Order: sequence, then structure tokens, then C-alpha cells
Amino acid sequence: MSQKPFVSAQEVAERAGVSRSAVSRTFTPGASVSPETRRRVVEAAEALGYHVNHLARGLMLNESGIVCLIVSDMGTPYRSSLIRAVTQQLQDAGKIAMLVNTDRSDGSVDLALRQAIRYRADASIILSGMPDKSITQLCLKNGQRLVLINRDDDQEGPLRINLDDAAAAGRLVTAFLRAGCRRLAFANSEAGTPSLMAREHGFVTAAKTMGVEVVVERYGSTGYESGRVLAQRLLTLSERPDAVFCATDLIACGFMDAARHQFSISIPDQLCVAGFDDIEQAAWSSYQLTTFGQPVEAIAREAVTWLGRDDAEDPSARNHSVRLNADLVWRSSIRGG
Repeated sequence: MSQKPFVSAQEVAERAGVSRSAVSRTFTPGASVSPETRRRVVEAAEALGYHVNHLARGLMLNESGIVCLIVSDMGTPYRSSLIRAVTQQLQDAGKIAMLVNTDRSDGSVDLALRQAIRYRADASIILSGMPDKSITQLCLKNGQRLVLINRDDDQEGPLRINLDDAAAAGRLVTAFLRAGCRRLAFANSEAGTPSLMAREHGFVTAAKTMGVEVVVERYGSTGYESGRVLAQRLLTLSERPDAVFCATDLIACGFMDAARHQFSISIPDQLCVAGFDDIEQAAWSSYQLTTFGQPVEAIAREAVTWLGRDDAEDPSARNHSVRLNADLVWRSSIRGG
């Protein structure tokens, strides 16, 4: 079957009996065009199936409207909620999102990103701490605007959006101690991302200032199964912890299920548990997990608003850093919450 050819603006102009420039003005927001000309052009466009080629128009202005999202762990609840919020904000701003999956460690990531650059993506948003820093350098080298979310890259040019992970983690030490807990543990993955390590460091440091040692255990990826393994390791210690801060909610869910079903531990009576992210599952009746809520809407809004600024008119758009707070969401996985 032959593909239907694109309808040109010239064809619309001929059918409507107007000039080519009148068609362009009709589909340009704010341009001056009479109501009668607009009516004739719109009717002709609808009859012919004409759509404005925004990509071609953007390239004439050296802008494609494409924003590349560089993402890992897309299947996790937190990451998917962040992708939803960012793509919605981009759509509202008239931008197009192009997704690059960075879960693989081979050259496919570099290849996908280079393809996005060939499509003249205006900007990239790195939504996780996983991709190698060379990716950020590649984006900047090709003249892209760049947003880094939950990363510690120290380079001039990008917008850096981070949470105050360490301060948030410190608040949990006080919550555990008020609940009567004295044997604290931190359950982390081996991903080693800046946000995860900041939570670990903040929790351990805050506990030490209060005279309490923390047992730290790390295992695998940042997911449910890692939580189950971490529970088996920590809950078989000779001095079993009575409070555990899990680096993410997914780890916490796996940890809680193992604690209850493999070790018959009552939560929060015998063990207090907290997580981070406030994913949908955290509020389920089987978990009721005390956690920190990631401000995904605020993160998305900061990123897209910054991308829309003009470097020449707004010097702060050239190099900027934003630090947001994560609110503690109290549920019943900690006594006295």
C-alpha cells in the first residue's frame, strides 16, 4: 500500500484562495489574520488533512522542541511517576519527549543518545543517578540544555535538582528513638547512586551524634527482592535490629514481607520500618509504610520551567541548582507515628 503524501501549505493556500503566507500566519499563534481568511484556511486544511510541520518550522529557528529523557529503572513505581509528571509538563509546554532507556550497560545507551542528538533534541533530562557522567558531557558538548535529577555531577551548565536526602534521613533517627528503638539498621542496594548514599550517610551520621550505632547492609539492585535478601541478613544477626530504614519503598516492601512471613515478626510491635519515595504501594493496607514523599510534580515543574528560560535574558538559566524537601508521610510501620 502506497503511503499518503504530506499535504503542503501551498496546496492549502490554493484551495483556500489565499497566499502561502496567509496559511503560515493562520497557524502561528499571535499572528495577524482576518477572521474570513482564517475560516477559509482552516476549512481547506481540514478538507485536505493538513497539519503544520512543527519540526521543520522549529529547525528553521534552530529549535526542534524535542527533549530527551535519559532514564533507568523505568519499571519502578517512583521512576514511572516521575516520567509521567515530566512528560505531562513537557506536553503542556508544547515539547516532545524522546525516551532513552539506560538500564543496559553496553554501547546501546550511547548509540540511542547520539541518535537523539541527530534528531536535534534541544535538551536532555537525566532522571536518575545511574547513567555514566560521560553522557552528561556528550549532551553539553552537542549544545543541549541539560537537567540533572538526583545526581552529583559537578559541571557548569546544567540545572541540578536534588532532594535534601541526608536531612530527611536524619529525621528518622529521632522518630525511631521516640518509638523506643535502640538497635538501628540501614538497608540499601549496591547501586551507589548519590541519593541512596546521601540517605545512608545522613542516617548513620545523625545516629552517631545521638550515641547510636547503625548496622549497614547492602545488596543487589534497588528492588523488592533485594529487600527480602536484606531482611534475611539483618534479621538473623545475634542482635537483631528493632528499627530499619530502607533506602527505597520497594526495598522496604520486600523487607516487611520477609520479616512477617519468614520470621513471624510483628510490625511495628517488634520491628519499626521506614522507606523513601512514597510509592502507591506504601499506602496499601498490607504495608502502611512510613516514608518520605518525593515531590515529583515540583521536580518536573522546576525542570521544564528552567528549560523554557532564555539564556540571554536570564543569566540564572545558565547554571542553577535547586534543592527540594521530601515530606515525611506518617503511617503505622513506626510505633507512635
